[in-house]
Amino acid sequence: MTVSWVVYIDESGDEGFMFSKGSPDWFVLSAVVTPKATDLETVKLVDHVREQVLHRQDHDPLHFRKLKHEHRIPFLSVLAQADLKAFVVLMHKPSIKNVEVFQQKNRMYFYAARLLLERVSWYCRDHTTTKTAGDGSAEIIFSNRGGMKYEEFREYMETLQRQTKVGAIQIDWNVIKRDQIMAYAAKRMGLQLADAVASSFFFGVQLNQYGFNEDRYVRMLQPLIYKDAGRYAGYGLKFWPSETDALFQTQSHLTWLRDAYNFQF
Repeated sequence: MTVSWVVYIDESGDEGFMFSKGSPDWFVLSAVVTPKATDLETVKLVDHVREQVLHRQDHDPLHFRKLKHEHRIPFLSVLAQADLKAFVVLMHKPSIKNVEVFQQKNRMYFYAARLLLERVSWYCRDHTTTKTAGDGSAEIIFSNRGGMKYEEFREYMETLQRQTKVGAIQIDWNVIKRDQIMAYAAKRMGLQLADAVASSFFFGVQLNQYGFNEDRYVRMLQPLIYKDAGRYAGYGLKFWPSETDALFQTQSHLTWLRDAYNFQF
């Protein structure tokens, strides 16, 4: 049988800890999930935005960071109405205690992907019915990272699967399967949507060089973010590590979490 879901994953920020030399405080990994049956129709909204909304004649990918603010807004306005769900893992690097572990190559990315795929698998499991086409599993498409071997990530997933019964692994393995994990160039339309979500949340949490953030983007995307029983925290939005919770009490630029996403400070 064919898969039931397509998952696109992209990132914003970086994994560096050289904060004094420009490394951002945050690393963000996001996923957008579409039903396989309507995937092509949904992701074609990228072409619609480029041609009908922004009136661009080129066929270049819509890299969110490279767009002007006045172009990002209509892009997100269309995206917010799409037939998909979005998931975001936000890692506050200054709050990480065992830094030496997460300085190892791809370690932070792998762990963020684990947290992300846990939540994606819950959504796909809970929304697969007898009327859903396919076998309930998902095709996982990462934006290709230079220097990363995706076979190593597949092996990491296999290790997690073996540890599920004895560890705190919460991935539904009926949804996430090793041989359905792949990587493509960022120009793929679904990946451009994941990039827009990741970059929007990065701008929402990361202060720029002048001490400001931009939270309009994340407020616009609220209809897309997965929630369970009215809760976004821990479902569509996952902050890590737990020490990050203290920031919600002290950082005024994060009040959008309470206003738009019902976080309890």
